[in-house]
Amino acid sequence: MTDGTPQARPAEPAKAPRGQAAGRAVENWVSHGRRRLRAGEVGSLPVILVLAVVWITFQSLNSNFLSPRNLSNLSVDIVGTGLIAVGIVFVLLLGELDLSVGSISGLAAAIFAVLSVDNGVPEWLALIIAVLAGTAAGTVQGYSFARTRVPAFVVTLAGLLTWSGLMLYILGTRGTINLDENGLVAKLTSYYFTDDAVAYGLAALAAGLVFLVSFLDRQRRQAAGMQHRSLQVIALRAGALAVIAFTVAYLLNRFQGLPLALLIFLVVVAGLDVLLRRTHYGRQIYALGGSVEAARRASLHVTRVQTAVLAVSGTMAAVGGLFLASRITSVSQSSGSGVLLLNAIAAAVIGGTSLFGGRGSTWSAVLGMLVIQSIASGMAITDTPVAVQFMITGGVLFAAVVIDALSRRSQEAHGRA
Repeated sequence: MTDGTPQARPAEPAKAPRGQAAGRAVENWVSHGRRRLRAGEVGSLPVILVLAVVWITFQSLNSNFLSPRNLSNLSVDIVGTGLIAVGIVFVLLLGELDLSVGSISGLAAAIFAVLSVDNGVPEWLALIIAVLAGTAAGTVQGYSFARTRVPAFVVTLAGLLTWSGLMLYILGTRGTINLDENGLVAKLTSYYFTDDAVAYGLAALAAGLVFLVSFLDRQRRQAAGMQHRSLQVIALRAGALAVIAFTVAYLLNRFQGLPLALLIFLVVVAGLDVLLRRTHYGRQIYALGGSVEAARRASLHVTRVQTAVLAVSGTMAAVGGLFLASRITSVSQSSGSGVLLLNAIAAAVIGGTSLFGGRGSTWSAVLGMLVIQSIASGMAITDTPVAVQFMITGGVLFAAVVIDALSRRSQEAHGRA
């Protein structure tokens, strides 16, 4: 009952200023990150911290380490082995290991060199044949692994010997074949976009795409009544990426511009990341990494997926081998040998891909390769012995494996593994 006196309406809560809303978004983001860390989901944080320590250390020892010239060279040096490491990520997601990628990379380079230089085949056609040879080698290994259920590292160890022998047979007694320095493959690592607008435009495009994809994902989740990120968090992530992208573009433009090799590398990594996280094929890979038996009971095409994963690894090894040949404009009997295999596997693991399967992304290879190549570059400009480089890289790899094991144990304790 009212006495006829007008009742005062409850005051509407005042909208928080934008600064406070952004502050709350940052607090929520930090809180969410802490919960993930306590649950063992460390993500890329350890490798980012290691990369920061490496860069700060070498910059304090030599002020040229973070110079535009050295960073530009670093961005090209990571591409060849980095592409191979991306293929390794796919295999590690299954909880398996591919030991043949170094040999396949050398085989592809040898096939390209013999076809284009010795037999006059157009470079574009020789390149396609070389990449398809890597795909075929990976497919053979993948089908053998999937059908026989012999561990992949045993199958690919046999492949390592087989493809190395085939590479030596193809090269014959010549030993070394020099590539055309003005040819298609040579330009993969020697061509730069000298116009500043190209690097800045791609930086803006990358930040815009990340915001758009995250916003559309938020809309889809919101419509389905699922948990979703706030607009402030999405804007914060896109803004952070924009800062990094424009900083990289500025530094590259201060030397020779955006390297074609780096652009191809990032496009391939981003494309394969979408394949892994946004497609049915990618979800099947993660499912197999969690439990092969459970995947079989769920009627997944286990043989098909396992074969396809090794085919992807072989393809990426072939592409990486061509970029490595492009860097030195030659192919020899030592192509694909040495520490190439070890660096590719180490890059994937250091970057955060789990050895136990089911956890990781293609960007892991980028971060891990940055750490490994930064150590190599820093050692070179400070005249540190190669032996020390191997010991430091080995220590970082061991730390990454320990963090991976502890993270998995913590996830199992929280019921997330």
